[in-house]
Order: sequence, then structure tokens, then C-alpha cells
Amino acid sequence: MTAVVEEKEAYRQSFERFVGASVAEPDWQRERRAAAFARFVEKGLPGPRDEAWRQTPIAPITRTLWEPVEPPAAVPDDVAPPLSGSGQVVLVDGRYSPELSSLDPDDPAVEVHSLRELLGSRPERLEPLLGEVQGVHASVFADLNAAFAADGVVVFLTPGTILEEPLHLAHVATGTGSAPVSYSRVLVVAGRGSEGRILETFAGPEGPAYLVNAVTEVAVEDNAFVDHYKLQQEGEQGFHVATLAARLGRDARFADHSFTFGAAISRNDIDVRFAAEGGECVLDGLFLVDGTRLADTHSRVDHARPHCSSRELYKGVLSERARGVFNGLVLVRPGAQRTDAEQMNRNLLLSPEALVHSVPQLEILADDVKCRHGSTTGQLDPRALFYLRSRGIGEDEARGLLTWAFASDLVHDLPVPSLRRAVQRHLQTRLKGAALVEEAIA
Repeated sequence: MTAVVEEKEAYRQSFERFVGASVAEPDWQRERRAAAFARFVEKGLPGPRDEAWRQTPIAPITRTLWEPVEPPAAVPDDVAPPLSGSGQVVLVDGRYSPELSSLDPDDPAVEVHSLRELLGSRPERLEPLLGEVQGVHASVFADLNAAFAADGVVVFLTPGTILEEPLHLAHVATGTGSAPVSYSRVLVVAGRGSEGRILETFAGPEGPAYLVNAVTEVAVEDNAFVDHYKLQQEGEQGFHVATLAARLGRDARFADHSFTFGAAISRNDIDVRFAAEGGECVLDGLFLVDGTRLADTHSRVDHARPHCSSRELYKGVLSERARGVFNGLVLVRPGAQRTDAEQMNRNLLLSPEALVHSVPQLEILADDVKCRHGSTTGQLDPRALFYLRSRGIGEDEARGLLTWAFASDLVHDLPVPSLRRAVQRHLQTRLKGAALVEEAIA
């Protein structure tokens, strides 16, 4: 108990220093920061007795007092964004960097702003949305983000327009300082009838321990479509905790495709809420972990309105002593008739020591629905392995080909070429028999 009190007091002092050094903000934002920090104090950091974290040993995160850091003047070369090109917005340690960003200022389909600057110049545009999309189900880490995030990026897709090229939000953690934490904040607002692809990438150094605490909120208005992608390639000593919250309007569509390849511990909390009828949602993801690393995905799809559909498919590939967690909840509320929901988790264990904990869940409170869920965990098919070996293919190459076949359906059809190439390169590097895997990809 004494340790918990000291921990909260240390965070309180850090919060007071942060608020004292912050630039002027509207009253409603200061109140939301204070309320978020009060929720953190009430709940405290999670432990093994918290049901949502019971299978996720996060003591290396909770036992460290992380301190927000000022980004350095220059980003080290070894932590440069993993992708490049036009339409790129760079956040360094959670702060928008216009110098490193490359945007078309004349594109009528999109507006991109610094969160800090927009709070100072046009706060009325943010008041109905910032922190409101994620609602009441925010985790304690999302509360810390709401309390401490000094900056971020706000994206407005203009109503009725189509964003022709993907918008790349590149999050770069420098790992500078003692126990550094980056609080990264993104708000995407897709205006009525708009369409766009948003790509978020996360990269950081290999050496030091650091924490990235990221929150992305997506408001998809009526008849709009947001196709969201995430590539997480943090350093091997880094920790990554992220929240993605989406709210869908009438006949709105939202898709999220996540690829988790880095960090010692990675946690993704995904919360999608249908706020009106006729919405569609697709969630899928792939994680590839080895050593003693852990990847955790918790999803919650809230069918609060009728005539909505959701599809989920998450796959994990684990080797050595890696750990994986999938916990998915599909909630069908009373009155949400004609709901069509499907949820699936598939995992491939490449070693006897690898372990995955999978809990797909349905909570159905309506009677005219079509819902199904499932989970499979297994090893490589020995018959397929024998078949390839009998054709003269070495064991490493055969295992690599079968692993690629397991993961390839989430990679082949990626419509963002730079992301598809980055994912393929990572798989070629990590899978055994890389030469044959490369031929299969080609």
C-alpha cells in the first residue's frame, strides 16, 4: 500500500509540474485533464488482479515512474520514420514536427493541424470531440495520456471529398532522457460522405527503455469511410501501450489493420461504437513476436444500434518463449436487431515454450442477430511440413513457407504499397528460409 501511495504522489507531482509549464488552454480542456488525472488516481496502475490485465505481465511498465520529455532538436538517424514519401506528418515524442512533415497545403480533401495550436486558435472545433470519442471505457493509460499529452495531430477530412493518397502519421520516439515517455495524441474527423486512408507508424531506438502511450480517436460521420492502418516497430527495449477508439455515424464504415512487430511489451486497446444504424466495421491484425516479448490485443465492438455489421480476424505468430494475448468482446445491446458480427482469432506457435491466451466473447442482448466467434491455436501442420521436405526443401525453408502462408492473407491485399513492402520485408527478415519466402512473396 505504501508503494502505491508513493507512486500516485510521484505522478501527482509530475502532473503539477506539467500543468504549471503548459501553455494557455481553454477551460474545458484544463477540466478534462484534471478529470482524467483524477480517474487515474482513483483506479491506479493495473496489476495482475485487474481482469483486463490479468494475462499481461506489465510490471516493467508499472514499476517505472515515466517522465515526459522534450523532444531533441534533431531526430537520430536510427529512429527515423520507417516509411517516407509525400503526405507524411511526423510526431517526435508525441509533438507535431512541421519541419519533418511533408504535406500538400493545397489538398482540399484534408486539413492537418497541431493539436496544441488548434486548442489555442480554434478550441470550439475540438470541444465536442477531443476525449469524447473514446467515451467511458478509457483505460488508465488513456487517462494518463489525456492528462499529460502536450501536443498531437488533428486531421479533418472535408465532407464529401476523397483523400486520394494515404495520410501517413509517423510517430517517432527518441528514447532520450531517464525513463522517457511519449504521450502521442491523434484525432481524426471524417466529415459526412468523405473517404480516406490513415496510416500510423511507430518507431523508436533499439537500446534504451522507453514508453509510448498513444491514443487515436476517429469520428466517422454519416456515410463516411476511414481505412486505418498501424505498423508498430518499436525498439526491443521499448514499451508500447495504445488506445484506438472509433465512433461511427449512420451508414459509416471503419476498418483497422494493425501489424505488431516491435517492443518488449505491446498492448492495443481497440474500442468501436456504432452510434447510428447501418454502420460497418472491419478489424484485423497480425503480430509476430519472439524471445520473451509479449503482444496483447483487447478489442471491444459495441453494437449499440440496429442493422450494423462487424468482422474481426486477428492472427499471431509466436516463437521461442514469446507470449500473446487476445481478448475480444462483441456487445449487442437491447434493440440492436439485425446485427451481423463475426470474430476470429488464429495463432501459430513455432516452439513448445510459446504461449497464447485467447478469449473471444459475445454478449448478446437482442434476439434477431447473426453472431459467431472462434479461436484456434496450433503448430505447423506436420503433414504439410513432410510434403515440402519430401520435395527437397530444407526444414527451415519449409517452416518459413508455411508460416508465410498462415500470415499472407492479411498482407497480400494491402492497398498501401509502402506499407505492404515494409511488412513483407519484415517477414522476410524474421521468418526462417527467407530466400524461399521472398520467392513466394514475389
